[in-house]
Amino acid sequence: MSRELSLKGRDILALEDFSADEIRLILSTAREMKNIVGRDIKKVPALRGKSIVTLFYEPSTRTRTSFELAGKYLGADVVNITSGTSSIVKGESLRDTLYTIEAMGVDAIVMRHKAEGAAAYAASVVSPVIVNAGDGAHAHPSQGLLNLYTIEEYAGKLAGLKVAILGDVLHSRVARSDIQGMRKMGMDVHIAGPRPLLPRFLHEEEGITVHDRVEDALEGADVVEVLRIQLERMKGGLFPSTREYARIYGLNEARLGLANKDAIVLHPGPMNKGWEISESVAYHVQSRIQEEVRNGVAVRMALFTLTLMGGKHE
Repeated sequence: MSRELSLKGRDILALEDFSADEIRLILSTAREMKNIVGRDIKKVPALRGKSIVTLFYEPSTRTRTSFELAGKYLGADVVNITSGTSSIVKGESLRDTLYTIEAMGVDAIVMRHKAEGAAAYAASVVSPVIVNAGDGAHAHPSQGLLNLYTIEEYAGKLAGLKVAILGDVLHSRVARSDIQGMRKMGMDVHIAGPRPLLPRFLHEEEGITVHDRVEDALEGADVVEVLRIQLERMKGGLFPSTREYARIYGLNEARLGLANKDAIVLHPGPMNKGWEISESVAYHVQSRIQEEVRNGVAVRMALFTLTLMGGKHE
C-alpha cells in the first residue's frame, strides 16, 4: 500500500527533524529541479504569486544567492534583507523584524543568524515557512541536503558509503547537519581533526568513528569532506598555527591518495586554500566543490516547491 509524504507548510530547521523517507523525497525532487537549472531559460511558473524573503544577519555569498535564484527560477517574488541595510542597524529586535515581514504577506522566510536556535524561535512566533540558512554553529540543513545530493549523484547510493569529515567540527553547522543526514541515510561517518575542535558527544554517538589522525579517517573513504577553519568563531589556542594545521590536518594530494581512487572531495566554502585544503586538491579532478554550488540551487528549489506547494512520494 502506498504512503504519501507531504512537506507542505513544514519549517526546515534541522535534518534531525526529518525521516530518511522525507530526505529521499527532497533529493528526488531536487533531481527534477536540476533539469530546470540546466536549461537555457531557467524559469517555471510553479511558485508564481508566492513571495519569499531572505533575512541574513551574517555575510553570505553562496547560500543567499542560491536561495534567491532558486525562488526566482520557480517564478516567486524574492526580496533580500541584510542586517546592514535595514532597520536592524537602528536596533530593531528580531521579533519585530519578523512581525514586520509577516505583516507584508510573505509565504517563506529564509533566515541566517549568529544565534543558535534563532530559526526555531522565528518558527514559533510567525506563520510563514521558515528555512534555516544557518544558525550559529547549530545547523545548516540545506547544505547537508545538497551534500547528500552531490554524493548520491556521484555514487548512485548513500547507504554503506564511508565518508571522512576533516577539521573544525566544533564550530561547523554544516558538519552537524551532514552528520545528522548521513547517519539517517546509512553512511559510515569518520571524523578527524584537532582534539579541541571535535565535540565530546561525537565519541559517544553510534555510527560515528573519531580518529586522532586524519590518515586513519581517510583510509578507504568514498567521500572526503573538508571543513573550513572558522577563525572568526574561535578563541585562541585551539591549534598552534595555520601552517601547523595544514601540515598535520590539511588535505593534500598525498593524503587524498589514501582514500578510494575515485573518492570525491567536498567543501562547503569559502575555502582557506593552503590551510585546510591544498590548492591542487581544491581544483583536482576528484573535487566536486563547484558541483555542490550548482546542486545547492536545485536542492533549494526542491525545498521551496515541497514546503510551499506540497509534494508526495509513493
